[in-house]
Amino acid sequence: MGSSCGRVCWKWGSRLRRLTGFSRLLSTAALTPQICVVGSGPAGFYTAQHLLKHHRLAQVDIYEKLPVPFGLVRFGVAPDHPEVKSYGAEDNRILGIPGENLSGVYSARAFVGWYNGLPENRDLKPDLSSETAVVMGQGNVALDVARVLLSPLDILKKTDITEGSLAAIACSKVKRVWLVGRRGPLQVAFTIKELREMINLPGTRPLLNPADFTGLGDVIKDVPRPRKRLTELMVKSALEKPGEKDASRWASATKEWGLKFRCSPLEVLPTADGKQARGIRMAVTRLEGSGESARAVPTGEVEELECGLILSSIGYRSLPLDSSIPFDPKLGIIPNSLGRVQGAPGLYCSGWVKRGPTGVIITTMNDSFDTAQSMLEDLQSGVLKLSNSKEGFKSVRSILHSRGVHPVTFSDWEKIDAAEVARGKLAGKPREKLVDPQEMLQLISH
Repeated sequence: MGSSCGRVCWKWGSRLRRLTGFSRLLSTAALTPQICVVGSGPAGFYTAQHLLKHHRLAQVDIYEKLPVPFGLVRFGVAPDHPEVKSYGAEDNRILGIPGENLSGVYSARAFVGWYNGLPENRDLKPDLSSETAVVMGQGNVALDVARVLLSPLDILKKTDITEGSLAAIACSKVKRVWLVGRRGPLQVAFTIKELREMINLPGTRPLLNPADFTGLGDVIKDVPRPRKRLTELMVKSALEKPGEKDASRWASATKEWGLKFRCSPLEVLPTADGKQARGIRMAVTRLEGSGESARAVPTGEVEELECGLILSSIGYRSLPLDSSIPFDPKLGIIPNSLGRVQGAPGLYCSGWVKRGPTGVIITTMNDSFDTAQSMLEDLQSGVLKLSNSKEGFKSVRSILHSRGVHPVTFSDWEKIDAAEVARGKLAGKPREKLVDPQEMLQLISH
């Protein structure tokens, strides 16, 4: 690690577990706070940025379990949305229904990881042989997954989607995607930008049931503007006659997508041999209450959808890092006060493990700045005792070497980056990601 003040140092160890935005303060001198950030996603980077900007002596090391940095910025939602990525937790919530483990059923997180080159998902091999796919969930991730499944190949070829995923999608039989939600149109979690892009997706047409939107115009008069505009776009698409251009495009479309409301999953239906998903049985629900607090209550009716591909997109959750660090398994967060880990002086958290799996990049940025500010205030007030000298990365490096772990440096990452960009250029793409960590390590060892 460099000794110059204010320098950010990058280290990655294959045996280090990652928890986005988890930080511990280490001190090497009375006036030199040395800070360890575990996780090289946006939460970690923004925390480091704020600390370095506002403390001229701070030294920061960022640790990552993979050989490559940037977390969800690299492995996030959609390759055709390089400016917006939306997940950063380590695990996904499960549906908790019979048949969830059948072939053809996947978490949206694993599917997203597959087409974005996340090493742990590179061997997913999703079955795309069914004409109909169902995505359980109505958030931005659900829309992203549907868009990738239905996008023309000419669009996907210009992104950094992995070569293997592109080849699989080229052979996909999926022509129809249903996005299913437990509640109604006023409770969807996606944003207007993603919805508009889906409505305008070349070669596809939307399937919106007019009955779901009738009368909503009066209901939304007093709702917040973002929700009002979003609902108005759905109402317009469902109830108004499309313009000549849209009508022509939708008439010639070979693929389609739709929103199905007030349905809660009950069971994944198996094929005759009991191995593959052939459909999903859902409880028809009604809403009690209104707005964001509305609850979905089963009516006793059921509905079945035939489909061979089912993707669960009902949210993500963080995992505990270590038994010595407090963790609330119900909320999936580290108990904290403005980023200060409860009962553990010197420990801080940021990102989704701090507040739960909500928000996008700008939310994470502001949240990370708040955590960094808490750290700076504790340094200023003397709550953090910098006189308790610790060796910082020198000590960590010794431990890693004793375990046979050779950290990947930022310079090493630059070699991987250059190789990916060069491979992408040959294919007419921004980059062609390496998906095998061993291949990455071999590349930097030469």
